[in-house]
Amino acid sequence: MIPNPTIPAAKPKPRPRPQVMRLTEAAATRIRDLTQRADSEIVGLRVGIKNGGCAGQSYTVEYAHDIKPTDEIVEDKGVKILVDPKAVLFLLGTEMDYKTDRMQAQFVFNNPNQISACGCGESVQLTPAKIDG
Repeated sequence: MIPNPTIPAAKPKPRPRPQVMRLTEAAATRIRDLTQRADSEIVGLRVGIKNGGCAGQSYTVEYAHDIKPTDEIVEDKGVKILVDPKAVLFLLGTEMDYKTDRMQAQFVFNNPNQISACGCGESVQLTPAKIDG
């Protein structure tokens, strides 16, 4: 079949970008609390991955005072988290939760890309997410 030059070719629609992370209600509540109690104005929390620990990597969470042009912005349940661009493939599909028990309170990452964790719970081993092309 020969293309008709008078009919413009349909451009494929870009696939919508998946949301890198989602938050539980407990995590969103804790982020709102931290945002309101911060000593200086913050725009949200910045989440990333750093190398180190017995399993090789660990999650990082810190105050974000500004939005960097390369940040992946995730808005969920009325709060904002900024994801370090180097961590996006490692965090794709992750649920961020906040757990409190008798001994500690902390953000917990339920990450489908985590393949192992150390015994102390401080570090993890992650593999990049596989993206269907």
